[in-house]
Amino acid sequence: MSMLTLGEKMAMRDIFGDTLLALSQKDSKVVALDGDLANSTKLDKIAEGNPDQFLQMGIAEQNMVGVAAGLATVGFQPWVTSFAAFISKRSLDQIQVSVAQPQLDVKLIGAYSGLLTGYTGKTHQSLEDLAIMRSLSNMVVIAPADCVEVKKAMEFAHQYKGPVYIRLARDPLATIFDASSYNFVLGKGIKLAEGSDVTIISTGTETGRALSAVNKLKEEGISAGLLHLPTIKPIDKEAIIEAATTTGAIVTAEEHSIYGGLGSAVAEILVENQPVPMRRVGVYDQNSESASNEALLKKYKISSADIIDKVREVIQQK
Repeated sequence: MSMLTLGEKMAMRDIFGDTLLALSQKDSKVVALDGDLANSTKLDKIAEGNPDQFLQMGIAEQNMVGVAAGLATVGFQPWVTSFAAFISKRSLDQIQVSVAQPQLDVKLIGAYSGLLTGYTGKTHQSLEDLAIMRSLSNMVVIAPADCVEVKKAMEFAHQYKGPVYIRLARDPLATIFDASSYNFVLGKGIKLAEGSDVTIISTGTETGRALSAVNKLKEEGISAGLLHLPTIKPIDKEAIIEAATTTGAIVTAEEHSIYGGLGSAVAEILVENQPVPMRRVGVYDQNSESASNEALLKKYKISSADIIDKVREVIQQK
């Protein structure tokens, strides 16, 4: 296996703004709903470039989701955008009752997810959104790894008729996929590396860190496979079982709580189908805080080095 390389860094929020502007210009039914964070989420690109399809809802997330549900019932496709912490928690009842239960065509965008949110602190960081959203019936849950995948996932969501939650990060991330060849397929994982000793299963922003871990492990003589799951729900059950069968050891990695997210979803599948030694990389039972990105990754044990530590642990158990 050759070394895997990461490309130039780009910010998901910039690509999100550009892509939604393009979708709105192509489709008059696309409307952007903003919770007074357009400068941060980059919805300001729609406000400036296509103001007739931009609605400023203010700091009123519950109302924003209710308005989106109403718009969807008369043929619009609302894209409700705020920080992941606010979308997934402040407006949860409205999402469940007004969007998920009637299966309305509403797109929910959770910006500033995870830990690395620019010194915003625990009130604005989101470590629970994947767990919350995947528990809702009829909800599609997507956590892209890079900007290429963001654009492709958004184009999928535009064509898909039903509720979709897309989790975005704030800071620039290294490019993993090739824009000309990558295709997003709902519910399908992507093998980024073949391995024989262990399989790392990652999602979202953690996939870039997992790629770095795979390369460092190779230098140690450890053959680690890497399976990226951009879709948390529906999840690629077959790929997870195949990974466990092939390598006999699994490490999951996510910029999210270890409770209810990717690690839990993978464990549920393995315990019923292919039990193997497993470890989870994620934030344990702690409140987060403000700090530099590197300090946060280290303190909450979701860095590449932490993935490597869990790989060593699980291989010893294996």
